[in-house]
Amino acid sequence: MQKPPKKPPELLSCLPNPSRSSLLSVPSNCSALQVSISLNKVELSVGESKFFICTAIGEPVRLDWYNPQGERIVPSKRMALHTETSRSRLIIYNAIIEDAGIYRCQATDASGHTEEASVVLEIYQRLTFRDVQSPQEFRHGETAEVVCDVISSPVPVVVWYYQDREITEEHHSRFQVLPNNNLQIHQVTKADEGVYRCEASVEARGEIDFVDIAVVVNVPPVLSVFQQSFNATADYQESVTFTCITSGSPDPLVTWHRKGQQLEPSEQHVFNRLEGGRSMLTIRNIRQGDGGTYTCKATNKAGSQERELFLKVFVQPHITQLKNVTAVEGSAAMISCVAEGEPLPDISWRRASDGQTFVDGDKSQDGRFEVRGRHGKSVLTISGVKLTDLGRFDCEALSRIGGHQKSMFLDIEYIPKFLTNHTIYYSWEGNPVNISCDVMSNPPATMLWRRERFTISAEGTANTRVHSAEGKSVLEVTPMSDRDFGRYNCTARNNIGVRYQEFILAQADVPSNPYSVRLSAVSQRLATVTFMKPDSHGGVPISYYLVQYKEVGSQEWRDVKSHSVQTTVVLTGLEPNTTYEVRVAAVNGKGQGEFSHTETFQTLPIREPSPPAVHGQRGMGKAYRLGLVKQDDGGMPIVEYIVKYKTDKEEQWMTKLVPGANDFAMLQPLQWNTRYEVEITARNVKGLSEPTFYQFFMPQKPDITGKKSLFSGLGLGAVVGLGLGALLLLLVLVDVSCFFLRHCGLLMCITRSLCSKKTATSGKGKEIEEGKAAYLPIWVFMKLMRHEIGSTTKLPLKEENGKESLKPDTIEIKVHSDNSLHTKPDDSKA
Repeated sequence: MQKPPKKPPELLSCLPNPSRSSLLSVPSNCSALQVSISLNKVELSVGESKFFICTAIGEPVRLDWYNPQGERIVPSKRMALHTETSRSRLIIYNAIIEDAGIYRCQATDASGHTEEASVVLEIYQRLTFRDVQSPQEFRHGETAEVVCDVISSPVPVVVWYYQDREITEEHHSRFQVLPNNNLQIHQVTKADEGVYRCEASVEARGEIDFVDIAVVVNVPPVLSVFQQSFNATADYQESVTFTCITSGSPDPLVTWHRKGQQLEPSEQHVFNRLEGGRSMLTIRNIRQGDGGTYTCKATNKAGSQERELFLKVFVQPHITQLKNVTAVEGSAAMISCVAEGEPLPDISWRRASDGQTFVDGDKSQDGRFEVRGRHGKSVLTISGVKLTDLGRFDCEALSRIGGHQKSMFLDIEYIPKFLTNHTIYYSWEGNPVNISCDVMSNPPATMLWRRERFTISAEGTANTRVHSAEGKSVLEVTPMSDRDFGRYNCTARNNIGVRYQEFILAQADVPSNPYSVRLSAVSQRLATVTFMKPDSHGGVPISYYLVQYKEVGSQEWRDVKSHSVQTTVVLTGLEPNTTYEVRVAAVNGKGQGEFSHTETFQTLPIREPSPPAVHGQRGMGKAYRLGLVKQDDGGMPIVEYIVKYKTDKEEQWMTKLVPGANDFAMLQPLQWNTRYEVEITARNVKGLSEPTFYQFFMPQKPDITGKKSLFSGLGLGAVVGLGLGALLLLLVLVDVSCFFLRHCGLLMCITRSLCSKKTATSGKGKEIEEGKAAYLPIWVFMKLMRHEIGSTTKLPLKEENGKESLKPDTIEIKVHSDNSLHTKPDDSKA
């Protein structure tokens, strides 16, 4: 592969002079436009700020920055721009995750020629626990969700522990780690209480942290009573004791209530709490007002439970006469209530709709409600009855001994009332339409339809049908001619009165023409048509819009329908550098309206594609996956991507051709622990795009074992040495065994060789030959254990009295690296 051509001298002379202090110091006669950014790749954590300096060499007239979405950056609170003639500084304050991507600086000269440079901004979030509460309390039996809100980028791996054991669904069937990293416990029980550990880690940065969360399970109160109803007689100093038995966790608080008020300890109300959760209320000296309902309420953090207990105090009043009443709207209604008892009770009234009460002699502010009573009888009179008076009324008879209550229902009859003001309907010949007449009345009304003084029967006619339901009548009309359009009358009647409502069936028309047709986003093969809705829809809703377009000079229009009633339509499949005409019409149920004014537009000519966007991702083994994001293809499909890559230490480029339909390129085989430079160019039939530059780094070769062994911390030489030492030790042990058991082996040969050299014939020498020479292997063995392979050891052989046994010279034994032994007398004494 040929090396890239060197830059011409006139271009090299335009580069910045390193001896000058300013980056803008270039010769004045240079016109080549060059762009550079102070940094190539930056990593930021969330919340940090950073600035980038873009320098242009040449004669730029404009410097623009573009964000990762390809949009031109305008100054804002978090992104500031400081631009001079050939220098621009982009400042990003308080970075967020969405700011990550490739930022481009583009310079434009007076001729419109542009050059650009880019910088890669990577943003990560540190591992952070956000407002994790401890303890977290849950109710027994519910699905508990222990919240552990932790964030980081990349997304952290969260593991939960309970009682020093990792929580897994395999061993904890009721436990589940949710996608939001919270721990869900199905049907939580008291046994699930304890301290849970939420541990989060980010493997890419080796970051790990945890938080301990105490989980408390509260058990709602369970309340029971032995007896619910009690009887007593007033003014006889009688006492009644109510007993409630409660359980729950934490221990519930028991309170007693009557008529919505909590009872406090007093001489009459005595409270006691015994073991086993028993709570008692004793009512002493029962009096007139002590009868009624008492509530025992047990409350803890998990909830509350109530039980009602009833105390009846005799003699109670009793209502003997109270009947339902029916009145006509606008008339008067009289409701009578008769009660007996000892003493004779006082009678009062209560309206259930708003809780307002009336007693003898009362009169409402509007004067419509008045009560008169005497000798156990009360009459409630309502003047000018309204529909809002409909409902239940309670009559209550009270005496100093007790009370009695009954209820009645006031029903109100009224003339029919129409519920809708929609009286104009549109249709056209052959199109059925439903005219709905909705009525409210009591008693129910009968409903009839009329047309020009003629009644339409329930069976209908050739083009009309009547559908009836309670409070509703629908007239279905299918106009067949102009005579079927006009006025229709709905009559509603009951025994209170009659009402009429007139409906108009108007003839619908096609919509008027849309206007303000505009063309936008015109490219080589696409164009967007926008327009304003017509002023008139013809009486019925518009179904869709019809957009027609054709080439200028052609007689054949092509149709495109809008999606529903959207006023924007995209034209596709256009020919580049071609002039088109376009017009728009609205369509409703009646038909198609007139077309709008015809607009003319021209598509763009075919050009070279825009530079591709690139993102990288590690592949398997010694491969790298390079993602290719197609940009503007210039009006023609991209034929191929030309991918050139090399290491940062090489000059020669390697080239890989990737089909234009692919969205990635796989680079392989690559070298470990090496930085690579990549240049990617897109090609269509028109030509080549500007190149996109990219860099990535291949990591060190991974450890395929994935586990640490006993010798993983030792070097190769140390491991080999230990192996050879172990082998030598095994051979020595075998040789010693052979010496003692079979009188053979290397040590036996050494012993015999030494003994044969002895010239003395004394008995001492014979002793050594027969017995004491046996000490030699032990000495040799001990010395071998104390010295490394290849060392030289001098072994004096001595008797028990310390004198040398063989001769005055010492014996030198060498152990070589090939496990062979050589002996010779000491040369120093030879």
